[in-house]
Amino acid sequence: MTEYNKAIRDKIPEIIKESGKKCEIKTLSDEEFLKELEKKLVEELNEYQESKDVEELSDILEVIYRISSLKGTSSEQLDKIRKDKVTKRGAFDDNLFLISTED
Repeated sequence: MTEYNKAIRDKIPEIIKESGKKCEIKTLSDEEFLKELEKKLVEELNEYQESKDVEELSDILEVIYRISSLKGTSSEQLDKIRKDKVTKRGAFDDNLFLISTED
């Protein structure tokens, strides 16, 4: 038996069963799942950092969208917040790197 104890995508139990294996799952409350998703976000970020695979970025986005939803903000609202921030503070398009500031 391999233990995982982590948040998973909705179709993972089905995929496991189709592979001929059994799995034990439970459904968490929104508060419990939010905590697990915050751990999952770090896991997905680490996977991206190790692999540099763009596919890992889609996993990060999926986790972010669900966290946002659990906090009462839709993906559309989140994107509007992102765009408003780009308007006010800019994006990361110019590859700028701050060395220092001085008073």
